[in-house]
Amino acid sequence: MGQKSKDTLAVRPQSRSGRSSSRSPKPKSQKSATKPASYASDGVTDNDIFSLPGSDYKLLALITLVASAVRLFRIYQPSSVVFDEVHFGGFASKYIKGRFFMDVHPPLAKLLITLAGWLAGFDGEFDFKDIGKDYLEPGVPYVAMRMLPAVLGVLTVPLMFLTLRVTGCRTSTAFMGATAVIFDNALTTQSRLILLDSPLVFFTALTALSFNCFTNQQELGPSHAFGILWWFWLVATGLSLGATLSVKWVGLFTMAWVGSLTALQLWVLLGDSKTVTPRLWFKHLFSRIFCLIVIPLSFYLAIFAIHFTCLVNPGEGDGFMSSEFQATLNSKSMQDVPADVSFGSRVTLRHQNTQGGYLHSHNHMYPTGSKQQQVTLYPHKDDNNMFLLENQTQPLGPHGEVEGPYAWDNLTSQYIEDGAVIRLYHLVTHRRIHSHDERPPVTEADWQLEVSAYGYEGFAGDANDLFRVEIVKHMSEGEEAKKRVRTIQTRFRLVHIMTGCVLFSHKVKLPDWGWEQQEVTCAKQGTLPNSIWYIETNLHPTLPKDAERVNYRNPGFLGKFWELQKVMWTTNAGLVESHTWDSRPPSWPTLLRGINFWGKEHRHIYLIGNPLIWWSTTLAVGIYLVFKGISILRWQRSCGDYRHNSFKRFDYEVGTSVLGWFFHYFPFYLMARQLFLHHYLPALYFAIMVLCQEFDFVTSRIKSFGLASNPAIGKILMAGFLGLSVVVFSLYSPLAYGNPWTQDACNKMKLLSSWDFDCNSFHTDLNQYVTEYTRVEGAEPTNAPLPPSEQYGSEYDEESVEEQEPAAVTQPKIPGDKARVEYRDQHGNLLPESVVASLRAEGNVKFETRYSSSLQNAHEVPIVDGQPVYDQIAPPHPDVEGQNPETGGNPEDSVPLECPASVVDGNEQSAEQFGYPEPSPANECFEAT
Repeated sequence: MGQKSKDTLAVRPQSRSGRSSSRSPKPKSQKSATKPASYASDGVTDNDIFSLPGSDYKLLALITLVASAVRLFRIYQPSSVVFDEVHFGGFASKYIKGRFFMDVHPPLAKLLITLAGWLAGFDGEFDFKDIGKDYLEPGVPYVAMRMLPAVLGVLTVPLMFLTLRVTGCRTSTAFMGATAVIFDNALTTQSRLILLDSPLVFFTALTALSFNCFTNQQELGPSHAFGILWWFWLVATGLSLGATLSVKWVGLFTMAWVGSLTALQLWVLLGDSKTVTPRLWFKHLFSRIFCLIVIPLSFYLAIFAIHFTCLVNPGEGDGFMSSEFQATLNSKSMQDVPADVSFGSRVTLRHQNTQGGYLHSHNHMYPTGSKQQQVTLYPHKDDNNMFLLENQTQPLGPHGEVEGPYAWDNLTSQYIEDGAVIRLYHLVTHRRIHSHDERPPVTEADWQLEVSAYGYEGFAGDANDLFRVEIVKHMSEGEEAKKRVRTIQTRFRLVHIMTGCVLFSHKVKLPDWGWEQQEVTCAKQGTLPNSIWYIETNLHPTLPKDAERVNYRNPGFLGKFWELQKVMWTTNAGLVESHTWDSRPPSWPTLLRGINFWGKEHRHIYLIGNPLIWWSTTLAVGIYLVFKGISILRWQRSCGDYRHNSFKRFDYEVGTSVLGWFFHYFPFYLMARQLFLHHYLPALYFAIMVLCQEFDFVTSRIKSFGLASNPAIGKILMAGFLGLSVVVFSLYSPLAYGNPWTQDACNKMKLLSSWDFDCNSFHTDLNQYVTEYTRVEGAEPTNAPLPPSEQYGSEYDEESVEEQEPAAVTQPKIPGDKARVEYRDQHGNLLPESVVASLRAEGNVKFETRYSSSLQNAHEVPIVDGQPVYDQIAPPHPDVEGQNPETGGNPEDSVPLECPASVVDGNEQSAEQFGYPEPSPANECFEAT
């Protein structure tokens, strides 16, 4: 045996300085063990999206065309209000009218939707109040308004393609991700309606693209730092962040994602002591502060500046704002008023805490308790808000005591100081504010007493009318305002002399008999904010013209901006009531429940994702989390996995996307407010990225799996996944487009029992989807088909039907002596005769006649003189007259609240009592008081 063989077989003792065989092997050379020459990342190439192969741009154009076809297919359908179009379409009307409103979301997407509608000729007259309200008859350019979210939904597809390319994925993988975005049912449904989630996902995707492009430039090392592309993508990231934040506050989650990765980049830079000097590190720091904090916040402020510029008139939303804020609106501002308040002054009193409603009374009595005149808090200017301040004793004149409430009109002004005892005389009804030992009409707490208006003209009053003024010095402005009552500047409490309670109001509404105005009580233990009042207007006959005058301070833009942010935050946090279609975060990744958007004429729009895509992306996120857990354990065991570039790139690139998913998903666990499936869509976008990146690594970039050497396998897997995604999308597409569907097909697609779309509302056969013809005034029914724009949602409007005179309607005569009749509700759902009979007996039903040649569930009724004879037609339900019939103020000052009121008597019945819940908007309307 040669010397070489002997050396090979010889057993040598292990060197003490050597590494254990169980640990990672030693570096091959001393050079590889040294730190890299700069902070540049290993295995990173320049993936500039402006320098892609020409074939990529051709493919990009192709998938954009496919996305356009999918997103814009029959976008005119349905031709009536769907889900939260109630709110966001209504906001467009208010923008055009310039009427102030309050919404919990920032204004960018709403402004863009308004712009689209305005360019298409929308005049703001349509109110979008109810789901199912027809667009066609009033001529609303709803298609143009839907086009804005749809176009942004289309553009999200190429953003996904480019984002995957810039992260190093192959063109085929980028195509896979873009196709998954195209054929997800939830993303398609949201992007076809006047909703905010499509703009939100678009700007989130734009942020992800911009920041990944910047990261690619950053990882290329010092040679690319502060270059043109480096600055371009950093600024683009800042602008995209500002836009995302200006659509919804979910943009804060996007900022957290970008901020965490930026902090990691700065940490890496800090560790490069060779190429990054302290001066250069601070240059990196301040450039990021400017681009990722200053630019987004400036963009956000600019959007609110446009918002305030558009909304210059009072609206139902101004009741949420302070008096100073309201004074900046047209017709809400007021002239300077006398500063000093004296006995005999005619004043209006505003409540400090609950959006500044006015102390108010009107000539209607409480139905319970003392049955004396109602005292409420009312949010608008009105003559019924005017009170005269009387002293507890009448003044003395030349001939003795001067009687009556106007006794101070010809006397020298006597200021009302801290501790003065006063009476509040209501000028319209000649009654005084009064309290006694009676329970309030709504609140039943022992520590609260009823407040009423008591007396008559000429009545001197009694001791229960007396209140003591207690100035709250720390809330009053100026030294004089802390000594005596001054208009606007003094904050005070009114303490009832006989009972010791304080005049109090809180966010409790009176029932319909109180016109849903806010309850005013006298509280023995009232909290300070709810018992604070101040005087807004002040008039006295003896005040000289040159008397000192005051007015609200103009809060300026920043003051209005900051106040609105606080109101938005408080209101958003207050949306805690359950909703018919809400869901919680644990159910979103597995798609346990959707949202019923719309239902009419045996068609439905139901928000549900593509199950294959959703479940695959959730599995992909889970795979990375398992990988990360194992890699941490192996790192602790010094296995040396991170010496491999492919391992490091997988961990960082996929981990970046998983972090985006995490930031856009887990914060919802901390929220008690109403949540819905569509809140998961930004997280879904990142989850699709995770799926595609993992696929790219497994099939191409990690050689140990063997799929990189057999690309055909990866192509087959991709083709199978995308083909199945398209098939699943098409199977559930009737719920996205509102297309005809059958009960059998619907039931077969109900993979989970928690999917609560109503299959029974569909026809049993597609042939049953024939056009139903609505009888029009003066027209005979015809067999000619209607154009597509008139085939859907062409029901009579109830109010217009009531206004038509019977003589003006030509009733089509039906041949024969029998007619087949079936009953359906306003959404087209079949109602049993027993239910119809019950509704008739209660008088809570209205009938509209339709004529159809195909009735599958009909019964016969007799025909007399060519017309069907029904058992009984119940009278229509009376309309709600308004908030306050006693109010006779300036219409510009008394803006009616626009939130749809419930039926006054509470007896109206709907189809929800007899089947699946009806669609309803996600966010309830907000009323100020």
